[in-house]
Formats: sequence, C-alpha cells, structure tokens
Amino acid sequence: MYDLTGFQRDILYVTAGLDEPHGLAIKEELENYYEKEIQHGRLYPNLDTLVNKGLIKKGEIDKRTNSYTVTQRGRREIDSRTDWEAQYLDEADVSV
Repeated sequence: MYDLTGFQRDILYVTAGLDEPHGLAIKEELENYYEKEIQHGRLYPNLDTLVNKGLIKKGEIDKRTNSYTVTQRGRREIDSRTDWEAQYLDEADVSV
C-alpha cells in the first residue's frame, strides 16, 4: 500500500466499508469526506489502478454500471496499514 496515493487509499477504504458499491456510491462517499466534488476523470482512473494492482475487483451490475469489492489482498493491505499506523499512535493520546 506504500505505493498508493492518499486518494487511492481513501478509495480502497471506502470500497471496503460499503457492500459492493458502484462508482457513484464511492464518489458520493469521497465527496462527503473531502467536502468537494470529485471529478469522474479523477475517480475512475484511480479505481482502475486499484483493480490493476489486485486490491479491488471490478464486477458488472448491468451494461452501464460496475460494482467494486476489495480483494483478499486489498484487505490484507488495509490490515497491514492499520497495524503500521497503530504503532505510532498512543491510545492514551487519541481521544474519541
């Protein structure tokens, strides 16, 4: 995951948190987080990169709509990243 951009990591996390989302659902979640519009020309090439890296699998809902799911490799990468981040965070310093 070290070679992903922050935006690609966000796409991976959002996809993992939704049930086989289509591109527009991912786009909407990212827009809520970033508080600005995400252009199709930014989202879909980054989704394709994640598919090509084997982190996300692209499926077909219908002729016009694709669904996306995180692969086992993608889940391992998320878990590894979470472990890596946790070593730098002291739970006593993190308030909820």
